[in-house]
Amino acid sequence: MTTLPVTQISLPPGFIDLGMGNPDFDLLPMELLHRSAETYFAAGDRRTLQYGAEAGDGNFRRALADFLSAAGGSRVDPGLLFVTAGASSALDLICSLYTRPGDVIFAEEPSYFLALRLFADHGLRVIPIPMDEDGLQIDALEERLAESRPKFVYTIPTFQNPSGRTLSQPRRDKLVELAQRHDFLVVADEVYQSLHYGQEPPQPFAAFAADVEQVVSVNSFSKILAPGLRLGWVQAHAKVIGRLAGSGLLDSGGGMNPFTSAIVRGMVESGGLAENIAHLRLEYARRLQALDAALRWHIPAAEYSLPQGGFFFWVRLPGVDAGGLRRQAQAFEVGIRQGALFSSRNGMQDYVRLSFCFYGEEDLEQGVIRLRNYLESGV
Repeated sequence: MTTLPVTQISLPPGFIDLGMGNPDFDLLPMELLHRSAETYFAAGDRRTLQYGAEAGDGNFRRALADFLSAAGGSRVDPGLLFVTAGASSALDLICSLYTRPGDVIFAEEPSYFLALRLFADHGLRVIPIPMDEDGLQIDALEERLAESRPKFVYTIPTFQNPSGRTLSQPRRDKLVELAQRHDFLVVADEVYQSLHYGQEPPQPFAAFAADVEQVVSVNSFSKILAPGLRLGWVQAHAKVIGRLAGSGLLDSGGGMNPFTSAIVRGMVESGGLAENIAHLRLEYARRLQALDAALRWHIPAAEYSLPQGGFFFWVRLPGVDAGGLRRQAQAFEVGIRQGALFSSRNGMQDYVRLSFCFYGEEDLEQGVIRLRNYLESGV
């Protein structure tokens, strides 16, 4: 009988993949979900087993709005929330509704490599915009605007994947101003907004949503609960929510994940979601410190800025071909993600993305030791 895969994760025994951007199995909140599911089934409400409302279950959106209001300090209108099957489904739907093959979009350089793949699926032309320590370079974006008119600018503004950088508040304000002036969307992938391990980041782009039609904030429970839930949300202006909810996809299939959102709603209302996020912040902060200490001790030539949140270190290894490193270091039972994956122009050849979310502190150090052993081997 053929054995079929259960998850995307398939690693040889003993292999440490420092490029893995998935949460640790031990951090997935099985007990919290169990309690919430018991409460749901005890209530016996069959409505969430029916085709759902196009924008998502209304009770869930109200609970999520209350949670976001408490977390952000200002009232979130549940009517400005749209339930998705995760951030990727939101990006795909936005591309389907707002672009056509051959259209131009702008994206940070580097950017999330799987978003770049998704844009390629839609036949979009990606124009890269460079970054610095304060995130997307607005001056460079303005120069590109003099040459091309994008359908949208894709940004991961907070603890960016892969760089870990955060877009400053003045640049956020300026980007929104430019979007209004030139009439393009700002598609802000804000999945790491809650995962800060020091000073809180600037306000999310979601804070602009009620008043600015050009801002679309995309978020997900994959990083703060569990990826397998395939549940997320968009926060945007009422006109954008109406367009998303009015798509043929939703007209045919109904709202996304009414059953899953009903179970997660129990976690939101009980305080379980806030509890889980607080636990993740503590655990990931320890792991971040462990990876930082291991790199400084074992690979002192590594160049990077210490991230303050999210999942990733963006590390430059001067003189190293990261693509070759990924292939050859596997003999030392260690994996990375090469920088070129995150470039729309096959750049970033001496960069690697390392993650601290999938392994505990001892494995993180062991992985760095193996990486050092490879780099010193002269292979």
